[in-house]
Amino acid sequence: MERPYVFCHMLVSLDGKIMGRYMETPECAAAGEAFDRIAFGDAPYYRHQGWISGRVTTDDNFTLYRKPALEEGASAPEGDFLAEGAGAPWYISIDPSGRLGWMEPFVDYGGLHASVLEVLTERAPMAYRAFLRKLGISYVIAGKDHLDAPLLLKKLAKELRLETVMLGGGGVVNWSFLRQGLCDEVSLVVAPAADGSRETPSVFDVKEGLSDDTPVTFELLEAKPMEGGAVWLRYRVKHA
Repeated sequence: MERPYVFCHMLVSLDGKIMGRYMETPECAAAGEAFDRIAFGDAPYYRHQGWISGRVTTDDNFTLYRKPALEEGASAPEGDFLAEGAGAPWYISIDPSGRLGWMEPFVDYGGLHASVLEVLTERAPMAYRAFLRKLGISYVIAGKDHLDAPLLLKKLAKELRLETVMLGGGGVVNWSFLRQGLCDEVSLVVAPAADGSRETPSVFDVKEGLSDDTPVTFELLEAKPMEGGAVWLRYRVKHA
């Protein structure tokens, strides 16, 4: 297996947003429950072994913009690090420069207790790698100055034996994987709500220097009404 099967699973508003005031509505709460059941319930649809999120998504939900407690002059061996006792399910956090202020080697979300896997590049300082090792947080190096997403997925398959991985935002990470042909399926739970904000991220967002706005097309696999007026849409990605 060269890489895991990758599906992007997101809760979105009718105007395609993944954050915003629409999330305060009862209609979105019902859609959120459906979203969680599909990905993290007692019988998850995809049965994935881990999910990938970008740095901002991780800070918003778990590390809360804390600064890492680095020790000046600390060093670490070259290469990847797999902490003793860590294993699936994995929370895979893309953090190229090593900026997230973790306090523990796991996250609890949607009823899952998941081991943290930091995804660094070679520009992440040795002091940050030493910080992760001290906390017992696993990490892989994928890229020199920027994330090498194909290399990351190859390592997830080869070193961690992951067969299915969820791509869980933000919009820049989602679009980057999609544009590189590294996402096989898109799963959207669409809440019957919108707020019209122009400041909040979309399910897919271009970032200059990382991706462009070349269109990607999809084939509809399923459209399923959910409780509360939400709709679950599943699309196969048409890779070029």
